[in-house]
Amino acid sequence: MDSRSLPPLSRLPAFEAAARHESFTAAADELGLTQTAITKQIAALEADLGVALFERRNRSVFLTDAGRAFGRVVGTALADISAETARLRGEPAAGGLILHCQLCEAFYWLMPRLSRFHEQHPGIEVRVVSALAPLTAAADPFDVALQTTGRPSGSARLAFTAPDEIFPVAAPGMVPAEALPLPVEALVRYPLLSHQVLPQDWMDWPDWFAAVGCGGPGRGRVKGFDSFPLVLQAAIAGHGIALGWRKTVDGLIADGKLERVCAEAVFRPTEISVFRGSRRGHHAETDALLAWLQTELTTLHPE
Repeated sequence: MDSRSLPPLSRLPAFEAAARHESFTAAADELGLTQTAITKQIAALEADLGVALFERRNRSVFLTDAGRAFGRVVGTALADISAETARLRGEPAAGGLILHCQLCEAFYWLMPRLSRFHEQHPGIEVRVVSALAPLTAAADPFDVALQTTGRPSGSARLAFTAPDEIFPVAAPGMVPAEALPLPVEALVRYPLLSHQVLPQDWMDWPDWFAAVGCGGPGRGRVKGFDSFPLVLQAAIAGHGIALGWRKTVDGLIADGKLERVCAEAVFRPTEISVFRGSRRGHHAETDALLAWLQTELTTLHPE
């Protein structure tokens, strides 16, 4: 190895943290530095490499293609160094795979079927870490992660995407049986339940109505919640109609807690993104988990 080709190694931790979080502020908080120090270290690294690693827009930063690729390499290298350092110090290695998953998918989609993975791979332990925040806010390394496509993912390496479809759901009886399936235009007569966040990085009612070619509701007909699990629980309790992602709500429909209220649905061919993490080792086990997830996610219909 020619050490002259290496960048100043002292700048790599700041870059790796900023790339993983896609935020200079979050990197500064994690490393106990000022945002100015992070900014200077990354600017110096970019000058040394002769390429922009981040795009600066207003008060936000976004990885360039070069920054994302370099972030994956640096992240994996630093994770390997950290794991080997822990081994040399005699620290116990964390066993099993860590699967980072959005809370709603973890609760409603993953957990009811994870036993199938254990039946196929009884020797592989999977620890599920659920989160409401996007992948860039993950506090610890992971082997595999699953979240809605379009949410910030930092330098995480995309393994594959999977489809889903979105349609309105409500508690049985919310819409009279004789009115089902409800015409799209009639949805605005009911309270509509929404998971509203900034940025709105998944489909909400205005986009859904636009996708099916219909005007949306007035603001007064939409009730906002700060998490999708709350939206679903509000729908189950009869407070209104929610948008349901098939993979998330199929089990609730099968249990009779929710029902489809419209024939229309919006198909999204790459709605779910699955990422490979940077934890050292477990390569065969990680491959097995990714293959199982891809098989499970390729069908829109329950068994």
